[in-house]
Amino acid sequence: MTRIIISGCNGKMGRQVFSCAADRDDCEVVAGIDISTETENGYPIFSKPSEINIEADVIIDFSNPALLPSLLQYAQINKMPLVLCTTGYSKAQIETIENVSKEVPVFYSGNMSIGVNLLIELSKKAAKALGNSFDIEIIEKHHNQKIDAPSGTALMIANSISSVMNNNMHYVYDRHSQRKKRESTEIGIHSVRGGTIVGEHEVLFAGKNETITITHTAQSKEIFAIGAVNAAIYLKNMPAGLYDMGDLLK
Repeated sequence: MTRIIISGCNGKMGRQVFSCAADRDDCEVVAGIDISTETENGYPIFSKPSEINIEADVIIDFSNPALLPSLLQYAQINKMPLVLCTTGYSKAQIETIENVSKEVPVFYSGNMSIGVNLLIELSKKAAKALGNSFDIEIIEKHHNQKIDAPSGTALMIANSISSVMNNNMHYVYDRHSQRKKRESTEIGIHSVRGGTIVGEHEVLFAGKNETITITHTAQSKEIFAIGAVNAAIYLKNMPAGLYDMGDLLK
């Protein structure tokens, strides 16, 4: 049995994680972390990690980048595995995550969906095959409450494509401020925010007289919760290191 603490437990994704875990018999939620400590599901909720007095096996975090330092400190002190699902981390925060993963197991992914990670693998294969003869554009769409842009997933896709093209690509987020032809080493990344869109990601390869599009559409936040719980169970007995969906899917 994997004992889970949900960071951001009273948020939309935290509730989805609890619901997902409640439907399984190989894990249970034993505590939560949230600014609001009002509990609805019977487990204790703490306002910050340092207050936790419950034994657990792993923390799943769907909260805010601002909570990262206290989560990492708690993980280091207690050797607690972390599944980090929050997006919008700075480069400095990502470097800190990488450093902490040398001491404790950390699962970090900008998107917990199996389908999205398959899209990434397909995009890498397409980029290898097409080379610089096709222009690459990434379009991501999310609900009007999402704060960060571009999405962490869009950046994951761009970074993965760039990695198979010798990291010679650079990202362009806004074309209205420049008047020049598109360069072959660009990856355009575009963000759309509106309504209740759960998440859509499209990778467009545009060549001469033909285009190829790879698309993933999330129809429910549940897919991210399922991925997070699977990651938590996977991470429970793993040694220190930095893990992602690629490791889970092997």
